Amino acid sequence: MTGSLTIAGLGPGDEALVTPEVTAALATATDILGYAPYVARVAPREGLTFHPSDNRMELQRAAHALRLASEGRNVVLVSSGDSGIFAMASAVFEALEETPQYQGLPIRVLPGVTAMLAAAARAGAPLGHDFCAINLSDNLKSWAVIEKRLRLAAEADFAIAMYNPRSASRLEGFGRALSVLKEAGCGDRLVIFARAVSTPDERIEMIKLSEALPEMADMRTLVIIGNSATRRVGRWVYAPRHAR
Repeated sequence: MTGSLTIAGLGPGDEALVTPEVTAALATATDILGYAPYVARVAPREGLTFHPSDNRMELQRAAHALRLASEGRNVVLVSSGDSGIFAMASAVFEALEETPQYQGLPIRVLPGVTAMLAAAARAGAPLGHDFCAINLSDNLKSWAVIEKRLRLAAEADFAIAMYNPRSASRLEGFGRALSVLKEAGCGDRLVIFARAVSTPDERIEMIKLSEALPEMADMRTLVIIGNSATRRVGRWVYAPRHAR
């Protein structure tokens, strides 16, 4: 097996936030695989083959990447943000567990700037104390699991970064998440809606949770719920480093 597989995060959108390590991997790749909008972010060049696929084909995409690498190709499997956070790195290792013949392949996971870090930086420092990240998609887990984690995160007074809040096929979930957090006593917490951070469509809104509406988010939005101590200073929002 002379090929290799690199799993890379392309960051939140701006080319300036793609790491030099990822840029170098893309420059030597023979094949790029990923969800079609993410593959489209890679510039074409001679000798580079693109393999775009649908959003819900993670395991098939991972298996395809492993197979190409086993055939001697230098494969880069791309995700947005960081490939290890709600993205393709886990899918590759799941596929690898099912196909042990590929376990001798050279595999690298390259970190990227994930959406919650880009959003937090635009807002100030809302993740300056303990925080957690929760994916609101119920494609791979039940809503009961999501609700339990939201309630426990609220009880523990974590700041909460919420990925994939609302899609065309999941219009109700984000509203349910807001209701759960309001019922848990988080109505006075600050909420940051960070849409398309680092792109020309970027929009940042900061309000109280009690004022938040489901339609304020879509799949390009990263939502950060502050902890109980999160506060404003001028136009910035931050979480104090100390706990009460």
